Amino acid sequence: DGKSSREERRKQRELEEGRKAGLIPHELDEDGNAINPHIPQFMANAPWYLKQDAPGLKHQKAPKKEEESQEWYKRGVTTTKATKFRKGACENCGAMTHKKKDCMERPRKVGANKTSKDIAADEYVQPDLKLGFESKRDRYNGFDTDDYAKVVERYEAADALKQKLAKQKELERAFRRANRKEGEASDGDDSDDDSSSDDDDAKVADAAATGFTNIKRAVRAPGGGASGTVRNLRLREDTAKYLRNLDVDSAYYDPKTRSMRENPTPNADPADNFFRGDNAHRLDGQVVEFERMNRHAWESTEAGTSNIHMQAAPSQAEALFKQFKEKKEKLATQNKVSIMDKYGDASAGKALPDGLALGQTEQYVEYDRAGRVIKGNERPVAKSCYEEDVYLQNHTSVWGSFWHSGSWGYACCKQLVKNSYCTGARGIEAARETNDLMVSNVENKRAMDEANAARAKSSLDATKKSKDLWGGDVKEDVELDPKKLLDALKRQDEREAQIINESKAGKNKRGY
Repeated sequence: DGKSSREERRKQRELEEGRKAGLIPHELDEDGNAINPHIPQFMANAPWYLKQDAPGLKHQKAPKKEEESQEWYKRGVTTTKATKFRKGACENCGAMTHKKKDCMERPRKVGANKTSKDIAADEYVQPDLKLGFESKRDRYNGFDTDDYAKVVERYEAADALKQKLAKQKELERAFRRANRKEGEASDGDDSDDDSSSDDDDAKVADAAATGFTNIKRAVRAPGGGASGTVRNLRLREDTAKYLRNLDVDSAYYDPKTRSMRENPTPNADPADNFFRGDNAHRLDGQVVEFERMNRHAWESTEAGTSNIHMQAAPSQAEALFKQFKEKKEKLATQNKVSIMDKYGDASAGKALPDGLALGQTEQYVEYDRAGRVIKGNERPVAKSCYEEDVYLQNHTSVWGSFWHSGSWGYACCKQLVKNSYCTGARGIEAARETNDLMVSNVENKRAMDEANAARAKSSLDATKKSKDLWGGDVKEDVELDPKKLLDALKRQDEREAQIINESKAGKNKRGY
């Protein structure tokens, strides 16, 4: 039944553990190669449908692909004909490659086995070609380019004949025009008809010369629909898109679709930049209006005013958007009228006098292309809202003429208090002496702090010496004597045991 007992599974597990530990030789596959014991069983054991009895990794490897032959079936190959009937050949035609029941020739009245005449040639036996999946389905496998060269020659001959006929017709029209000029006046009607036909022919010739009639490629609709042609209508006078900026890091040009979405010259003047990329045309025409209509449909759906889908009902969405614009314009007009009624309209008043509207001055002003003033027409200095040139408290300079240590003051006496009385040069000297005194006091304070720090350090050294003598906090990196440490710990344990015993004895001697 394919099931193994507990004992067999135990032996198999011990065998696997021994192979992993290297105590037992590795298991070999069909080709004699050692199997890594650490590979799981679901990888080493092949599926049942491969019919592989012994374990191995052969089923994990990709099958080797056979080399495909570069040959193809030969067509139209003829062989030599026999002169007499051969034993084992077709009794009808005499070929050795098939029998009478498989013969494709019309049944003869008297077979070739009787007459030994008109023996058919043997068919060419095609070789057994080793073709892969792609080679069997390649439509151009075995294609001979020499055969297509004949097709090209045939079309070239037809084009040459067309050009020859067109040239002959042009010569005939030229001869007719020359004969018409020498003809009589009575042939005026005929000449008019001929001239109209000549004009039409000339137009056709001009159109052919411009290259608009050259068909580049044919486009067929799917499902066998109508077919059309795509013509190259780019004006040859225009500069090509890929030649506007030859930098390799500039805008990308797709040769298949002939599109350049980004702007190849972004730093050029917009007024002189004729081509700004194909993306610039995406906002032309009715694209902006269509986007506004979409946004209106989304916002109205979110607000709950309407539930119109733009793609499902475009006509209804367009009608609602048109109604929305009319209401918006009407509301804007009402707001404008109400504001004008309330505040008035200065533009509807009296017109300016001609002297002001068309007046001229001798003031020279230069403007740039953006309308900004470059030279002339300097703006007057704005007058301050504060008092100017006001001297208070006998000061000879205004407040704010002196700046020191983040404060404003008077330059005449170097005072930083606004309501102070001016002291002049003596006040400046007194301020300098005060500053020097302050500096000396700071230096004295610094010297006193240094002396106090020195005394504190000396006292700390004395304390350290006393700690070395009487004990105290010790550093972590101090090395201790192991023997003395054991003795000290032993004495500490004895003291703790004595304290415990005394406490127990005291509990038994209670006074109640």
